[in-house]
Amino acid sequence: MQVKAIWNGGRSFSASGPSGYEMNMDATPVYGGEGKGNTPTEMLLASLAGCIGIDVTMILKPHLEAIDSIEIEVDGIRKEELPTAFTGAAVTFHVKGDITPKKVWRAIKLGKEKYCAVSASLKADITFKLVLNGIEEEPI
Repeated sequence: MQVKAIWNGGRSFSASGPSGYEMNMDATPVYGGEGKGNTPTEMLLASLAGCIGIDVTMILKPHLEAIDSIEIEVDGIRKEELPTAFTGAAVTFHVKGDITPKKVWRAIKLGKEKYCAVSASLKADITFKLVLNGIEEEPI
């Protein structure tokens, strides 16, 4: 797979890959950015959420009609010294619907351990939490 990033001036870049969709990136104003896109680190956390989310929905495909919504929050933990790499990430699944915690936890576990290329590529310690219908569920 190849992704190409093109400089748009300042700290702004546009990138696209084989899918053909454009992603805009920019630095924050502190680093000379103008707010023309997400920061690369925001995109990294979004990629983690998207990757594990796609895996979980694929695993739960037979049960998706029973699910009303899925929201995924990723809180990244970074080093203070340069490079300010992520050392950890807390991924919280907020799921609403008529599904058992066991089924959702199984999907999260399979996504994390077997399918999610993004989480497997990160050196960070990644933890998961499930909030099902407003109630935090213990891992199974």
